Amino acid sequence: MLILIGGYYGWQYFFNPSAGSNNTAQPPSAGGPPSGNGAGPGGRGRVAMVTPVRVETVQQKDMEVKVPGLGTVTAFNTVEVRSQVSGPIVQIAFDEGQEVKQGDLLVEIDPRPFQIQLQQAQGQQAQNAAELANARQDLKRYQTLYKQDSIARQQVDTQAALVKRLEAQALSDQSAVDEASLNLAYTKVLAPIDGRLGLRNIDIGNLVTANATEGLVTITQVKPISVVFSMPEIHLAEVASQYVNGAQLEVTLMDRDNRQELATGVLSSMDNRVDVTTGTIKLKANFSNEDERLFPNQFVNTRLKIRQVPQAMAISTDAIQNGSSGPFVFKVVEGNTAEMVPVKLGVTDGIYTQILEGVTLGDQIITEGVDRLRNGSKIEIVQ
Repeated sequence: MLILIGGYYGWQYFFNPSAGSNNTAQPPSAGGPPSGNGAGPGGRGRVAMVTPVRVETVQQKDMEVKVPGLGTVTAFNTVEVRSQVSGPIVQIAFDEGQEVKQGDLLVEIDPRPFQIQLQQAQGQQAQNAAELANARQDLKRYQTLYKQDSIARQQVDTQAALVKRLEAQALSDQSAVDEASLNLAYTKVLAPIDGRLGLRNIDIGNLVTANATEGLVTITQVKPISVVFSMPEIHLAEVASQYVNGAQLEVTLMDRDNRQELATGVLSSMDNRVDVTTGTIKLKANFSNEDERLFPNQFVNTRLKIRQVPQAMAISTDAIQNGSSGPFVFKVVEGNTAEMVPVKLGVTDGIYTQILEGVTLGDQIITEGVDRLRNGSKIEIVQ
């Protein structure tokens, strides 16, 4: 005999060998399969779907209006170090990548030829100085003899002209000595600025030429350092008015992924025209870079702070959705139900967005799980 058994997993038939010969299956005499909520034909129930979500409360917070941009790190000063005299290199006094101060010795060129030139100039100067001293003594004697009416006036004038010529020669000799001294000093190539050295282009024994196209090494001043970036012209009036009035506008640098803050500096200068092809204007900001996290030609994301909105009603930017009729959010209402509410947006800092209309302080706004929601959806708030 087949007996119909009702249970959690529905109705099942099994064979009862102890029953009589009547093998016809019979339903239970009373009741039937238990019906679920909203049971329909066939006794199958329809259960409403509940969506797990995370929520946050509308809050008041001070918000900063920041204009995002893309910038390039630029060395404050860059110098291509070149030799001002020619000769073989006898000493390299720096290491690649070393930080140097202005006046530090970098390279020394063989000074011996320049020492000889200086000695020659000094010797010529001494010889001409002796001639000048003798000519002056003769002029004094001629002037005395002329007063005694012992020599002609022409002889005195000739001697006076000789003295003037030798005095001019003395100036030329001094210039030759100064030039030789300067060339000798140029054999020691010194750092012209504070900064960090790059890779060297020379070795000991190389013959360098004065003012050659390729420098000996490059120095970049990285403390402080600058960043050049662009800003849409829509913000130009607000930024320019503050800049002209001397306001210190803050600029924050972020890495390529906009996750890690690299440095904070101030706006230092603005370009004098808008680029008509892009509708942007170039700006420059300075950073102390004491930790040397910024390198010349590095690409960074910039955030220019232009104003602050105190006690703004704000929610997470991730909670805001956009539809055909504008932005909206899902608000939690009684009975754990999601209600779609249109909102009017204010300023944003990327993480939070100001809400001008649509919600009030203390409302619970759904931030995660919104992609599975419809107006009136049942929800379960999870931590």
